[in-house]
Amino acid sequence: MRRAIIVWGGWEGHEPEQCAGIVSDILAEDGFRTEVTNDLGVFGSPTLATADLLVPIITGETLDRGHANTLIEAVRGGLGLAGAHGALATSFKESADFRYVAGVTWVAHPGNIIDFRVSIIRQDDPLMQGIPDFDYRSEQYYLHYDPSVDILATTTFTGEYDPVSRNITMPVVFKRHFGAGRVFYSALGHAAAEFDHPQMRLILRRGLEWAARR
Repeated sequence: MRRAIIVWGGWEGHEPEQCAGIVSDILAEDGFRTEVTNDLGVFGSPTLATADLLVPIITGETLDRGHANTLIEAVRGGLGLAGAHGALATSFKESADFRYVAGVTWVAHPGNIIDFRVSIIRQDDPLMQGIPDFDYRSEQYYLHYDPSVDILATTTFTGEYDPVSRNITMPVVFKRHFGAGRVFYSALGHAAAEFDHPQMRLILRRGLEWAARR
């Protein structure tokens, strides 16, 4: 049985503990044995090298340099890394090492909670197959991202809340390879209630499965 580690912590506004429970349920339904913890020490644990998937649900916090190196080597060796919304994009923002493996950094969400459109640009990819463009209400994330990412879905900013962002198209969903490991990210999922959105949940479910160790 594949093993997934879900680590939650940081800013309570993202409801990390509740979201961790939802992700655990999704993975359990797909045959994973899950471990849910708020112990950030797991990032430096040798157990990472034997797990199949790591899902951080963490906003902020600090990552020890040695723990970051352990994580990077585990992903290079085949550990899957996946996250939604604040996970990956807002986790350990002061750690350049974590930014390197995650491939994404949140920098703004003009207007805060707003309505926006998600455009599926890779209908040919199995993660997006059968999913049409859809409307969504959440924080529309403005991201800095690694040029190696394979973008699967995007959103375009109208500039209504910040003219600087007008007509800027930004990734919403991407995947990438990092050594033998796979990294998946979806910018959707600000709080636990958003996991009830059918397209959001399906995209995340497929992304978690895709990222897990082969």
